[in-house]
Amino acid sequence: MLHEQGGKYNKKAQSTTGDGKSHHSMAYGARYSKQPIAKYELNEKGMDSTAVYRAIHDELELDGRPVANLATFLSTWMEPECEKLIMDSMPKNFADMDEYPATQVIHERCISILADMWKTPSTEGKKAVGAAVAGSSEGVMLAGLAMKWQWRLKRKAQNKDASRPNIIFGHNAQVVMEKFARYFDVGPRRVPVSKESNYCLDVEKAVSMVDENTIGIFAILGSTYTGHYEPVEGLCKLLDQLEERTGLDIHVHIDAASGGFVAPFATPDLPWSFELPRVVSINTSGHKFGLVYPGIGWVLWRNKDVLPSDLIFELDYLGGTEQTFTLNFSRPSCFVMAQYYNFLRLGRSGYTNVMTTCLSNARFLAKELESTGFFDIISSIHRPADNPSGYVTGLPLVAFKLTDSLKKRHKHLNEYRFSAMMRYRGWITPAYALAPDCEDIKIIRVVIHESTTLDLVTRLIDDAMHAVKSLIECNLEASCSEAMIKETELCCDRFEEFEKKQQHGYTRPC
Repeated sequence: MLHEQGGKYNKKAQSTTGDGKSHHSMAYGARYSKQPIAKYELNEKGMDSTAVYRAIHDELELDGRPVANLATFLSTWMEPECEKLIMDSMPKNFADMDEYPATQVIHERCISILADMWKTPSTEGKKAVGAAVAGSSEGVMLAGLAMKWQWRLKRKAQNKDASRPNIIFGHNAQVVMEKFARYFDVGPRRVPVSKESNYCLDVEKAVSMVDENTIGIFAILGSTYTGHYEPVEGLCKLLDQLEERTGLDIHVHIDAASGGFVAPFATPDLPWSFELPRVVSINTSGHKFGLVYPGIGWVLWRNKDVLPSDLIFELDYLGGTEQTFTLNFSRPSCFVMAQYYNFLRLGRSGYTNVMTTCLSNARFLAKELESTGFFDIISSIHRPADNPSGYVTGLPLVAFKLTDSLKKRHKHLNEYRFSAMMRYRGWITPAYALAPDCEDIKIIRVVIHESTTLDLVTRLIDDAMHAVKSLIECNLEASCSEAMIKETELCCDRFEEFEKKQQHGYTRPC
């Protein structure tokens, strides 16, 4: 994020020393320090470590609680043994392969494990290649660059113009895809989304946009907006038909930032990864459902043939000869170690238990909210489907909105006020507009994490109902019409039914 000098509240900050400067002020500061702590300039002298710790620690108390942050996809908890391992390996520079060979061996094992998770075909006789990155954004950039280079090499071999590449993705795409197109001079072709396409990539429209300058298509396994998986297999089949008609061979990159660690365990039979020949690269975020703290992502290519050698750099100034293809360089090794810890600690069965539990809790939340009559559920994971899981595939995420009838009866109600009321009760549940083409629909998103237990989910449902009740009651006046009073009584009857249900316990989770 970009911030101006001094920060948002610089002009409002008050000096406590009379020197015209802004300082931290601690009620018990005299216990630790005799001098003020400047906020926006360096102190002339260093500070006692305890005083600095207390100043920063206490200011961070104003942040939301991670366990109640249902807006984020990021992991907010790890085991103490892994936290110790993180501290042990934090000083090691991941870029220095020659100095830390054991770290690089573990990195290679992680790549191998991911390649196996994502069904790299052994029949091709070629191994997947990949790298740890700072996060999925870097992974998408690198995958897009590889697509651009491959397309350009092919065009030059055919003596054709290679100056006007384009990339295709849905309007629901994360901002990194827009960044890739702008930063690396690739024309973005944005596919409109609709209710019929689950507010995701409409694969038929996407294929209709392909031409000889298309370097590839980005597909998303787990939309940020609603958690839906885009139909990768259907997209690949349409591209096969396109190649038969036109000869255009179009590759697909999968942005599996969230779904890359969910689908292999919750829906292992779902075809979306390297078992589909058109899928040439996949990225994921280890710090999302990989269950690692923020700072780790992964990007893999199905083999070296789809990763142009021109993009790989060799360097020897760290001791030995090393190969690198990343946008970053020096960074700590600790989160690669944390990812490997999870691989060993959880195994396939452990990850499966975590993901299926998250999905079960998310389905329970969706069904309970829907049953109240006050919410429409936009996500689909709670809906029955003809597949081994019995439900529509997707992320453990519930996207919902207040019903149109409720907002029509109580015109002051909207999703933003509901989100604010939930914040008063300690929950961070963002409200936002859906992707362009559907931006008139405002929704609330709740991401269910490993730490979002069923007890927390039931508390969330309780608080959601009381948030709606409070919003309705806060607008009542003595001059209300009879129709308004009657409608309010009807709403109160619903709340009484809900409270009786609570007294007898919630329904069994799906």
